[in-house]
Amino acid sequence: MARKESLQEVRDTLGKLGFTVSEPHTIRSICFDLVARRDDVLLIVKVLGNVDAFNKDNAKELLVIANLLKGSPFLIGSKSSTSDIEDGVVYYRYGIPIISLGTFKDFFIEEVPPFVFAAPGGLYVHIDGELLREMREKKQLSLGTLAEVAKVSRKSIQLYEDGMGAMMDAALRIEEFLKTPIILPINPLATHAKSEEEATEWVDSFKEFRGLEKHVFRRLDGLGYRIMPTSKSPFDALTADSKTLILASIEKREGTLAKRARVVTNISKVVEKHSVIFVEKYRKQCLEGTPIIDRKELKKIDSSDEVLELILEREG
Repeated sequence: MARKESLQEVRDTLGKLGFTVSEPHTIRSICFDLVARRDDVLLIVKVLGNVDAFNKDNAKELLVIANLLKGSPFLIGSKSSTSDIEDGVVYYRYGIPIISLGTFKDFFIEEVPPFVFAAPGGLYVHIDGELLREMREKKQLSLGTLAEVAKVSRKSIQLYEDGMGAMMDAALRIEEFLKTPIILPINPLATHAKSEEEATEWVDSFKEFRGLEKHVFRRLDGLGYRIMPTSKSPFDALTADSKTLILASIEKREGTLAKRARVVTNISKVVEKHSVIFVEKYRKQCLEGTPIIDRKELKKIDSSDEVLELILEREG
């Protein structure tokens, strides 16, 4: 299935399940294609045919955005350069979960989670270590006995009981021998991300920026905002003070302003955050639902509270 068709199918599926879904963004270099929200669940989704097109920079930015928006990022793909993305298996690339379209449907429509994850060396499962130890002791089995059954070392059994993942074949042998399900389901929405503080790199120097971008970032920084520039997203930065997170865009060309405003407004509504576009000069104060602030207006503002008040006024 072509990438565009897969993306539309994902969007349609989420819509039928009660999610509010953004319009898709099909630019390959962008780190996510759509966002979807249902109650407290926010999904940040990228769809690709070949997942090798998703690089480390994409993943890093996606993790930062997901952390700040408190969302779950994942990638839906059909293959890599070495193999197909199999149904029922969760893969990982730079901390981002990767699943097939089939796994996506099983998890969201049928509510059937995957149980297998791919890692160097093959396919693995998570074992309920406490239950394994409990069953081994209840049946008065030694580590050596289970090791022989699973065809692994005694040390491996000990590590399984401590929570280490097991090769799928070994885990199935143990389950069959104990007559007890010990393999745990996997939540494909969980990432291997660092904490928010570790994953987010707020910028404190703006030497690499030029023109209007540099002016806006330095001014916001002076008003008490932290700045997290983005290069692979439909907006240009996430900016936050102690109370509010805002999606910020900087548009230098009036000809592309309306398109940018539609995209940013669409995303901000789904993620339930304010958005703003900074421009050199423009006659309107709001476009497509997103407030516009020009260079002169920003220069006159004295606090982060004033920025928010202006955004709220122009949203209305």
